[in-house]
Amino acid sequence: MTSLFFLVFLFSSLLTPNVDASPIYIEALSKSLLFFHGQRSGPLPTDQQFSWRASSGLSDGSSANVDLVGGYYTEGDNVKHNFPMAFTTTMLSWSTLEYGEQMGTELQNALVNIRWATDYLLKCATATPEKLYVGVGDPNADHKCWERPEDMDTPRTVYSVSPSNPGSDVAAETAAALAAASMVFKEVDSAYSLLLLATAKNVMQFAIKYRGSYSDSLSSSVCPFYCSYSGYKDELMWGAAWLLKATDDSYYKNFIQSLGGGDQPDIFNWDNKYAGAYVLLSQRALVNNDNTFEQYKLEAESFICKILPNTPSSSTSYTPGGLMYNYKLPQSNLQHVTAITFLLTTYAKYMKATQHTFNCGNSVNIVPDTLISLSKQQVDYILGENPAKMSYMVGYGTSFPMRIHHRGSSIPSQPHFSCADGLQFLNTSNPNPNILTGAIVGGPNEKDAYADNREDFIQSEPTTYINAPFVGPLAYFASGGSA
Repeated sequence: MTSLFFLVFLFSSLLTPNVDASPIYIEALSKSLLFFHGQRSGPLPTDQQFSWRASSGLSDGSSANVDLVGGYYTEGDNVKHNFPMAFTTTMLSWSTLEYGEQMGTELQNALVNIRWATDYLLKCATATPEKLYVGVGDPNADHKCWERPEDMDTPRTVYSVSPSNPGSDVAAETAAALAAASMVFKEVDSAYSLLLLATAKNVMQFAIKYRGSYSDSLSSSVCPFYCSYSGYKDELMWGAAWLLKATDDSYYKNFIQSLGGGDQPDIFNWDNKYAGAYVLLSQRALVNNDNTFEQYKLEAESFICKILPNTPSSSTSYTPGGLMYNYKLPQSNLQHVTAITFLLTTYAKYMKATQHTFNCGNSVNIVPDTLISLSKQQVDYILGENPAKMSYMVGYGTSFPMRIHHRGSSIPSQPHFSCADGLQFLNTSNPNPNILTGAIVGGPNEKDAYADNREDFIQSEPTTYINAPFVGPLAYFASGGSA
């Protein structure tokens, strides 16, 4: 009994020094990281947690005579879209850099998830000189089928960008992912960290030297699926910001300043990185007292003022139940919620470290707890404190989505179902036979309603880029909200 008590105490002390820690967030954190096991492509290791998944995509890259095995399936289908996958990797890394000390025993799981992505991204960046591979799998053919990754027989077409067909957006995001991850592994695996950083520098130079959008180069292969709607300037700023953080090289500082000002967004997602870049760069102004980055602190606060309700510049809508809702981009609405929540929590952390406050053009003083309160409201809504009284994280709570838009989760593991045969599992109203624990779906509509309908992919499809930014706030609140 004494040894058992010691183990429980050890686990608790590792997780957080705060006695007010809530097990609800700890459980959600664990499950949010577990989800990535369900998205793995390539040969599955012995630590694979979902027994209904098996190795898949084992010949990826062979059509181009390169090894592109590994990485993650982006969402509920069987395509590896590197643009959102790299963003996912950047956000998992940022979550770990900011909140790793508050993850406790889940820190190792975060590192495993990041490395699963970076091992693949390294292949994409180094397989062929002057070329960056940016995806595997024909999305148009894939979307006509409903097959498990293990059974897929659709073309595993390989997509790439090059000097003659540039992709500054996807290249700079890949550089951001590798640079951010290099800091995560700096103390854990120094040789790997150095490889990540060297590759990040090379890919960033590729993005800078050969300017252009990958949407223009690859057209229908990436559009409308993951078009770079915001252009590539935001990724250049974002990628350079991460390399500046990783190297402290003034080259990247000068490059960022040469880009000039960016857009004034009220969103942050896999496509539009401006707000993330502003918050990341604002740390240098707030925490490091570097006045040359004051502009980005002001940009970050302008963004936050657009998110907070009841400010003069607020442009963010909320459902009656209090969830942020993006009417302009309603597909997978929770992607915006989790990403913006990460920025709110993280900026509040920087504010707390420096006793900083600001206002939004009126007399109301914005303090760190203003942001934390809104972040907690969004996190709690996703975990079940909402009008529907359901969690939007699969496997968390007593009521959660049972019919998610996800091939592997919805199709029985045996026997093999072909492209057309699998459609019966898309169209059935039966619950999914395989539980993709930790998956966060697109979420409810503007009236807080959720139909739990597999065919409604806008609401019911999980994605890696919904989950990745959520890891940071969950770790923050799991530790009792200590900064």
